[in-house]
Amino acid sequence: MSTILIIGAICYAVLGCMLVYRIAKGPTAADRLCASDSLDLLTSTALVLYSLYTGRMIFLDIAMIVAILGFISQLQYC
Repeated sequence: MSTILIIGAICYAVLGCMLVYRIAKGPTAADRLCASDSLDLLTSTALVLYSLYTGRMIFLDIAMIVAILGFISQLQYC
C-alpha cells in the first residue's frame, strides 16, 4: 500500500510542478487563471487524501478552507 501512496504522491508533485510552470509562463491570462484553479483543486484533493491516510480530521477543515479561498480568488477575476 505504501508503494501506491508514494507513486500517487510523485504524480501529484509532477502535476503541481506543471501547473506552477503554466501559471508562471502561461501565454494568456486565461491559461494562468485555469492553472491557478487547477492547482487549488489539486491541493484540496491532496489534503483530503492525506487526511484519509492519517485519520486526522483537521486536514479536511484545511482542505475546505483552501477550496473556499480558491473559489473566492477566482471570483475576483470575473
